[in-house]
Amino acid sequence: MREIAFIKTNKAKWLEFELAIFGKAKKNPDEMANLYIQLMSDLSYAQTYYSKSKTVVYLNFLASNIYQKIYKTKRTESNRLLYFFKTEVPLLVYEYRRYLVYAFVLFFATVFIGAISAKYDADFVRLILGDGYVNETLENIKAGNPVAIYKSGSNWGSFIGITVNNLYVGMCCYIFGVFGGIGTFYFSLQNAIMLGSFQYFFFQQGVFWKSVRGIWIHGSMEIFGIVIETAGGYILGASILFPKTYSRMNSFKIGFKNSFKILLSTVPFTVAAGFLEGFITRYSIDMPNWLSSFIILFTLAIISFYYLIYPFIVYKKTQST
Repeated sequence: MREIAFIKTNKAKWLEFELAIFGKAKKNPDEMANLYIQLMSDLSYAQTYYSKSKTVVYLNFLASNIYQKIYKTKRTESNRLLYFFKTEVPLLVYEYRRYLVYAFVLFFATVFIGAISAKYDADFVRLILGDGYVNETLENIKAGNPVAIYKSGSNWGSFIGITVNNLYVGMCCYIFGVFGGIGTFYFSLQNAIMLGSFQYFFFQQGVFWKSVRGIWIHGSMEIFGIVIETAGGYILGASILFPKTYSRMNSFKIGFKNSFKILLSTVPFTVAAGFLEGFITRYSIDMPNWLSSFIILFTLAIISFYYLIYPFIVYKKTQST
């Protein structure tokens, strides 16, 4: 790339760096650290191809000032964990919000595919869930409790086993994003088709509402969490496929660091979903409708607020301070 083209491509970004350095644009320390990584990538490129240019001097000036500002304004937040969930993750979710849109659209499109497949292929549910699971569920439906399968095992045993499995599924959805997001889509596809065919199976058997009352007590947080973990995988994949002005390695480092933080934020929700499945779901058939409905709506509201509404609130707050 000719130097003039290099400057033209990055000029707007460098001006943003200047605003951050001289206090004309508010940036938290983590954002400043990201700016520093980006600037070092540009500086490295300039030193390689335009070593005697004034561009190198200019970028060195910006880099040294950003470095000083990072350590001068280094956050002294007393509760790092509180800051992580209260500010850092919401800002990252806001920054990568389009990947949440992609994850939700693709997930529920494939849920629909699963339901349609179950509708037009009588053997599809057995193919996806297995004969043993389907037969046991049919027996439970005849006995009047479609979700009796959740009563198997002890409370603590179910809670621990389910939570570990859900954490594993979430990690797979995320880490396989290194294959350009294709691996993430594959794991998301498996879970979405299973969910769609599973719910349509209950609809066919005439016990849809009873299944909803049981499954979604824990499913609101569990499924929502999987979608967020899937979004993290797409962010990871995009950082490799679309490095923009960074080197591919620097883009990957930034994408991995930010997406992994989003992944970590889902852990409390995954644990909560495991707790609900192990201790509460098994009693759904005995609950009054209003109580099971309240639990479902309340858990869905909490996780929806945190990932879909709160990030905009935090972002607006940071812009006004």
